[in-house]
Amino acid sequence: MSRRRRRLKIFTGSANVELAREISEYLGIGLGEATVTRFCDGETHVKIEENVRGVDVFVIQPTCHPVNENLMELLIMIDALKRASARRITAVIPYYGYARQDRKTRAREPITAKLVADILTASGANRVVTMDLHAGQIQGFFNIPVDHLPGVPILAQYFLRTMQDRPGDLVVVSPDLGGVTRARDLAERIAAPIAIVEKRRPEPNVAEVTNIIGPIKGRRAIMVDDIIDTGGTVAQGAEALKAWGAEEVYVCCTHPVLSGPAVARLEAAPIEEVVVLNTIPIPPEKRIAKLRVLSVAPLLGEAIIRIHEDLSVSKLFD
Repeated sequence: MSRRRRRLKIFTGSANVELAREISEYLGIGLGEATVTRFCDGETHVKIEENVRGVDVFVIQPTCHPVNENLMELLIMIDALKRASARRITAVIPYYGYARQDRKTRAREPITAKLVADILTASGANRVVTMDLHAGQIQGFFNIPVDHLPGVPILAQYFLRTMQDRPGDLVVVSPDLGGVTRARDLAERIAAPIAIVEKRRPEPNVAEVTNIIGPIKGRRAIMVDDIIDTGGTVAQGAEALKAWGAEEVYVCCTHPVLSGPAVARLEAAPIEEVVVLNTIPIPPEKRIAKLRVLSVAPLLGEAIIRIHEDLSVSKLFD
């Protein structure tokens, strides 16, 4: 390890310890010693167990379920590191909670994604690394540098590797109009055409597929999204794709939130495989047979190295 690399330390909260270990193994350094406990009244207590004075520190902590506890844990850990005189503190947040509250959709609503950005900055974070924000403009909510890494390159590599037998019959599908940019990125990387599921909402929380734009019949469809939450969008999209003549349907996303009825919906839907990234830990009871989990540790590890050594992070987008 270079002398400069010795001034780098990785710490983790309790949200996704397995991913933090993978990142530390990729970097060839051990995880920093820190203790996270809860008092009897539920308050979080963090103690940094080693010297971090003058060190470049990276804290791995997605703000997934339970969102508020994981977010508070991250804030307290950043504050502890700041008060321990760390040279720079980078919050590595693979999944940014509250990202879907990025604008006001009706009167007297908060913009919680901006509030979280303000709180992270106030806690002492000097930089943020995250993946596939639900809304790209959240980068602008921060007054500190934000490295926004895409998950599509990892997904594209997987499909290029596993579907080389018949590359000419693939089509990438966006489950709605808002995801067209992401679908086009994946389509370009695997040299496939793009299709779009067109829906209408007759009432709140109810969506009906009205049309599918693009070549579907006889093809293997890969539906891509940033988040699978309750699974309703992808399950309904898969059924529509089969009805419109798709031979097989595959689903992929960056963040497997998988809340509520998601697992049951994915199992019942006509989906061959669900490919996700490990930005969020998936408990054993949700690891169904058709679920395939890919690791983001190499991508985040490379980002950490480049930030630490003051190199370009944008090269990782390719």
